Amino acid sequence: MLIRDEQPEDIDSVRDLTERAFGQADEAQLVDALRRDGNNAISLVATEGDIVVGHVLLSPMYAPFRALGLAPLSVLPDHQNRGIGSALSIAALERARVGGWDAVFVLGDNAYYERFGFRADLAAGFECPYAGSHFMVAPLRGALPVLSGRVDYAPAFAAL
Repeated sequence: MLIRDEQPEDIDSVRDLTERAFGQADEAQLVDALRRDGNNAISLVATEGDIVVGHVLLSPMYAPFRALGLAPLSVLPDHQNRGIGSALSIAALERARVGGWDAVFVLGDNAYYERFGFRADLAAGFECPYAGSHFMVAPLRGALPVLSGRVDYAPAFAAL
């Protein structure tokens, strides 16, 4: 498996795998909208040979510090539970850290995302439409610069 930056020729494959991974088109349309709006700060694909088997996208968030939102993370159904999503998550977080971002937020399964450093308790002080027990943040440069404030995902998320 190879993890690399998404290329223009990957767009159709990413759309297809995202629809298949989620069993609907909403998340694929979100990826297209984020890309169209220029809010695809980090977009990585996992490939096996010539086949795109996974994708992760991080988009800039409105926050009191430099933050990204991880969503969506997609893996072809017949390739799930093989570490592809984990490898994409780790690579995306490292890319964000090297890029000078302070943190990454995610809304998802706590047991899955906590192993990558995401913490719901650190996100609890932030006001967001998605706030709750599954809203988490992973600090990338030590402690978060602030522990409260308003955070919002890119406008394309409002269409979901």
